[in-house]
Amino acid sequence: MGLNRSKKDDTLIKKRSGSERGLTMEQIILGGGCFWCLEPVFQALVGVTEVVPGYCGGHLAQPSYEQVCRGDTGHVEVVRVTYDPALISCKNVLEIFFACHDPTTLDRQGNDVGPQYASVIFASTPAQMAIAVALRDEMSALFDAPICTRIEMAGPFWPAEAVHHGYYEKYPDQGYCRYVIAPKLAGFRRRHAQWLKPPVP
Repeated sequence: MGLNRSKKDDTLIKKRSGSERGLTMEQIILGGGCFWCLEPVFQALVGVTEVVPGYCGGHLAQPSYEQVCRGDTGHVEVVRVTYDPALISCKNVLEIFFACHDPTTLDRQGNDVGPQYASVIFASTPAQMAIAVALRDEMSALFDAPICTRIEMAGPFWPAEAVHHGYYEKYPDQGYCRYVIAPKLAGFRRRHAQWLKPPVP
């Protein structure tokens, strides 16, 4: 699915000095099921500096988790990903997004069902929008069913309550973390090790 870093990519990263990196950070907002699942995937990626779980796409200001879970506010559970395009491109981020969830199931990821679990890309710029649309079209040939991922310009983003930040890291033994997130994350790490941050000494 085009997820491998090329030698050209690695050479460019090595040539960039520390002062050049991080001068122009970019953000994109992604929904693909429960934000507890998405957060640890994107936190592990090289070039990603921040991942914030939250809500986007709805009509209610400052919604609560309980309100979003009712499914009538229009919000989607999302993560706002801040990344350094000197280290990982928007296209790379989106390729990983398509690889870490099922974009062919409408308002559903596994047993998580409801409009808050929609597959959606909220772009921050017209350039991101164009990349997302082109990649969705490109990816369509790789799936057995039509991709239903929505692509929209981002509206207001509301950070989720503190309990949802770093949920998997804080509660690895919780049932959902153990039986849903852990296997998904382990599989992702095996398949895409080339995009992972080096281990902290």
